[in-house]
Amino acid sequence: QVLLVESGGGLVQAGGSLRLSCAASGRTIYIMGWFRQAPGKEREFVAAISWSGGNTAYADSVKDRFTISRDNAKNTLYLQMNSLKPEDTAVYYCAAERGSWTPVHSRQQYDYWGQGTQVTVSA
Repeated sequence: QVLLVESGGGLVQAGGSLRLSCAASGRTIYIMGWFRQAPGKEREFVAAISWSGGNTAYADSVKDRFTISRDNAKNTLYLQMNSLKPEDTAVYYCAAERGSWTPVHSRQQYDYWGQGTQVTVSA
């Protein structure tokens, strides 16, 4: 029902910035979020935003560096990533959830997933 396609990943030096986008097809009246997965590690929560944008949540590791936003008119989710660190290297996935807002987010809560986009931060 909901198709999600990420873009904007790439290679950047430490301290640089990237802006990820997630284009959605279908209804977007969902909580939406970003997760990331590094090789050999569990997929982890990065950030989430409610449908209206009135609620946001961030992992502590990115709270002061990343900003999640959405443009419902364009059916697009964004993740602005500043001050990137090598530890941010991962495949980044956007996701959508049919549910009620909570500040705590886990992979199991989300119903739809994009294909992922690679972010590589060099030291």
